[in-house]
Amino acid sequence: MSRKDELKDVIIKTEELIKAPNCYAGLRKKAQEWLAAIDTAKELQAAKHFIDELAADITNIDSLVAFAHSDHAVEIFGAEGVKKFIAHAEDLKKSGAKYCDCVACTPALAILENKDLLLKK
Repeated sequence: MSRKDELKDVIIKTEELIKAPNCYAGLRKKAQEWLAAIDTAKELQAAKHFIDELAADITNIDSLVAFAHSDHAVEIFGAEGVKKFIAHAEDLKKSGAKYCDCVACTPALAILENKDLLLKK
C-alpha cells in the first residue's frame, strides 16, 4: 500500500478544508504544503507544521459562542442571521460539542483525530 493510499481519507479531508471559504489562509497554506510533501523527504516536517496550525486554528465551542455574540458576527450575518447563528452556537454547546461545526473546523478536527497517521514514518 502506498503512502497516499494509507492517507486517502486524510487527504480527502484536507482537500475539503482547503476548499472551505472560511479556512484561514495560513492553515490553507500549511495544508497545501503537506499535500505537496507526501512521499517526499519533507513530509514529516510538513505534517508537523500542518498539525500545529490545525491545533491553533480550530475554533473551540466557547470561542464560537463568543464570536456569535460579537459585533463582527452581526456584520457578517446581519441582524436576523446572527440570531440563528447564536442559537446554533448555543445549541451546539448544549449538545456537548467541543468545537465549531463549520465547513473548515469539521474537516480540521477529523484531520487532527488522525494526526498519528500523518506523523507515521
